[in-house]
Amino acid sequence: MLKYSKIFRRFLISYMVILIIPGIGGYMSYRTSISVTESISIENSVIQLQKSQELLERRMAEVEGLTRQLAINPELNVLLNERSGEKNVYGIWRTMRNVLTFGQTNDFLQDYYIYLANYDLVLTSGSSYRPEHYYEIYHYNELPLEKWRTEVLQQTHRSEIRPLSAFVGKGVQTSVITYMQSLPLDSFNDSSPAVVVVMIDEKIIASLLSGLTERYGGWVHISDAQGRTIVLQGQDEPYMEDLHADASFDPGKVSQFYRNDLVITTASDTNGWVYQAGIPRSSLMEDANRIKYTSWLITGGTLFLGLLAGLVLAYRNSAPINRLISVMKEQFGKEETAEQSEFDFLSGNIADMISKNRLLESELTRQLPLVRDAFVKRLIAGEFESREEIVSAAAQADIGLDQGAGYAGVILISGYNGMDSVEILNELNAARLLVKQAFISMAGSLPVTDLGSDKIVVLFFAQTGEEGPAPEQEARITGIMENLAQFVLKEYRISIQSGFGGYFPSAMEVSGSFEQAKQALEYAVYTNNKGVLWVHEAQLESSSTYYYPLDTEQRLISTLRAGELAEAVRILDGAFEQNLGGRELSVEMKHQLIGEIKGTFLKLLDQKAFMESPVFEGARRRIIDISSAEPPDMIRAEFQTVMEELCGYIANKKKAAHTQIVQQMYQYTEEMYADSELTLYRVAEHVERPEKYISQLFKEVTGVNYSDHLVKVRMDRAAVLLRDSRYTVDEIAALVGYNSSHSFRRAFKRLTGISPSTYRQSGAE
Repeated sequence: MLKYSKIFRRFLISYMVILIIPGIGGYMSYRTSISVTESISIENSVIQLQKSQELLERRMAEVEGLTRQLAINPELNVLLNERSGEKNVYGIWRTMRNVLTFGQTNDFLQDYYIYLANYDLVLTSGSSYRPEHYYEIYHYNELPLEKWRTEVLQQTHRSEIRPLSAFVGKGVQTSVITYMQSLPLDSFNDSSPAVVVVMIDEKIIASLLSGLTERYGGWVHISDAQGRTIVLQGQDEPYMEDLHADASFDPGKVSQFYRNDLVITTASDTNGWVYQAGIPRSSLMEDANRIKYTSWLITGGTLFLGLLAGLVLAYRNSAPINRLISVMKEQFGKEETAEQSEFDFLSGNIADMISKNRLLESELTRQLPLVRDAFVKRLIAGEFESREEIVSAAAQADIGLDQGAGYAGVILISGYNGMDSVEILNELNAARLLVKQAFISMAGSLPVTDLGSDKIVVLFFAQTGEEGPAPEQEARITGIMENLAQFVLKEYRISIQSGFGGYFPSAMEVSGSFEQAKQALEYAVYTNNKGVLWVHEAQLESSSTYYYPLDTEQRLISTLRAGELAEAVRILDGAFEQNLGGRELSVEMKHQLIGEIKGTFLKLLDQKAFMESPVFEGARRRIIDISSAEPPDMIRAEFQTVMEELCGYIANKKKAAHTQIVQQMYQYTEEMYADSELTLYRVAEHVERPEKYISQLFKEVTGVNYSDHLVKVRMDRAAVLLRDSRYTVDEIAALVGYNSSHSFRRAFKRLTGISPSTYRQSGAE
């Protein structure tokens, strides 16, 4: 992973910071949720304990209400007022039937009895007993019979409650609290006529508190005002003793943690009882723990996925920067210093490149007139070898060629012939500048260049819709030149003459038209023609000599070396037409012309490009065998046959070279298709050719774009891998050079018409 570069680490740290910020917010939210959940759980527990307390006190109030009802019961009062020795059996029976059935409405009153002192009887809902007989069936474990008589039956009680005591009823061991009230209610003697005793089973009281003990698995402790245990469920006495003896435990707090329990404490305002419930921390925090575990799971998973995403994004974002830095180091040979980061290094070099580019652009803008001038000079000299080279050079010089056809002309500043002093040269420089400015203002931005100190070459390119030589074009040019002559004479007292050559059908023929323009100008000077003279208007001696200048020969050689058959044929036809078409050369001049053209071809064959070729001997023999005595058309046909043979050889040679380059591109693609960074630029580096050149070449040779070929190679390999169940679609996408499985699926479906998964399921071959 780019060897964990600094840029990669910085990107990763940035993404981690982005992850940490919401993580902190999530943690704060988590702590708040835990705190709120804990508070709600404690509040619910306190409310439940208070409700249990209210219910218990209501039931105890009903028990106390029972004693008040008994106190005013007439039947019981009759029994209380009877003297000892009287036996009111019927009254006792009515009391048992009417009074001792109150317990049916309150489960706290299921077990109670009335002791009548004057009868020495214990009345229950089912029967009456002598105390000793009752004791045999129902008794406290720690109270003997006599002590039970003394403390319970024979003592005056005012709403007294005996703490939780072990009790046996009909052979069943249990624990009860005992409520005792003497009758009548205003008994103040040491002994009272009757005592109502209510025994409340601990299990009945515990059922009221089951919401705390069963739900949370905790404990409940109820004690009276003296600290004696009334009810204890879920815990033992030693624990409670340690709790109350611990100085860190504050009995005045409603809720507090002691050891592993939340202890909730409330006190009754009516009887002074203290209610305490202990809830295990684990049970209390069950909901909070569930939130905690869920939060940690989601947060951990999110951080893990975020880290993976951060790694991927850090790599993807840092990789181009690292590659750019590598290119910078390779191109400029610079290294970042210790106090300079990669970004500083990159921004510094890019800023330097931009600055240099602006300087270069400024310099190119400044040099553009020179570039244009050099282009026009090369064009009229016939130095370009192909039309494509002319088009590229024209684009570089920002010169529009339109259709590439037109006329060449030469303007002469008259009156300075034979003068070459410094003053005259300076005056000519100024005159040329003024004439060119005036010409551009009238004719537009047409290509112009200086020819010597007193001549200016101008090129008129045919406009859109103008095809071939036409009188209208010559008339338009003549009008512009006459207006120019009148203007510079009137404004600057500069006299000019101009000559124009014939129509050139392509930019490759400009030099021929230029030579004709020079001839026309020479004739204009010779005849003192002050206007515009065209080459076809000049009365040249056509039979005295032939016209085959050196630049025509050089252009013919250049086009044949480049394999440009059409251009070469046009140049040769132009030479034949100019010398043997409308003119009558003498036999001697004709022989010399054909001999020079043959010499041109022999010069071409003597070059290395053709000397080692298989067409060398045949072409040489054919050229030597051409006879100047033959008709011009036959001679032209012979030369054209040789040109076809030579250009065919060059074309085959180019085709072989092109095929070799394309084969290299094929091979490199087969080797590197799995590289997601494979681009046409990388291929161009490998074959050592310009990117635009190999793009056009690959399209011409194969008929498809290179990008489409690369996709096909990758999809063919993917189809093979899809038949192998060892790899997933995502893995196959990476194996064939795709960083995104989505891009791979889209490309596969676009090429094959079905998705990769469907292709795999169908078992397509």
